Amino acid sequence: MGQRYRYGLTAAQKTELWDRYQRDESLRAIGRAFGKPSSSIYGQLAPHGGIRPAPRRRSRLALTLSKREEISRGMVAQQSTRSVARLLGRSASTVSREVRRHGGYDDYRAALADERAWARERRPKRCKLARHAPLRRAVAAKIRLNWSPQQIAGWLKKAHPGDESYQLSHSSTISDELNPRPFLCFICSHSIFFYKIKCCVGRWKPPP
Repeated sequence: MGQRYRYGLTAAQKTELWDRYQRDESLRAIGRAFGKPSSSIYGQLAPHGGIRPAPRRRSRLALTLSKREEISRGMVAQQSTRSVARLLGRSASTVSREVRRHGGYDDYRAALADERAWARERRPKRCKLARHAPLRRAVAAKIRLNWSPQQIAGWLKKAHPGDESYQLSHSSTISDELNPRPFLCFICSHSIFFYKIKCCVGRWKPPP
């Protein structure tokens, strides 16, 4: 009989998976530790380009559960969105948008609205190179010429002055958009997945 694999990983197991991966354990070895095939481990790593995702935090501007409960109480009391907004110290448009998005004036529920909002926050966000195909092609061409991120950033500023969609760095230092991680997002999509770790922990080195 072939080996049987259990399905799904808990949060603790995912943490351990990334710990093992960052210790340079092979996908096969990690898979054995969890009773899973290496392809399953790859499936956990590939969407993040082989880079451990940072813990997601809510924006300080996002509505909290307590604020949503105040909105819900206001709806039950048949207060206007403008009145509720004044109570919360928020704009009326913010409250109106929140209510429309989560059931409307009669069906708004604070707990459900908060759960849905938190789920949206946890969705992975694609890096700029993944979203912008022309920029991705331009960067890929320079990577093939062994250009460094600094060189690519400088060239983009000169080649596309004033076009923010083509800018990967806004200062003399390399920002998150220009460090190797977004490059890996692109590289991973082109099946050079195992290039991942070294450029994150060492000096920049373009793929062969």
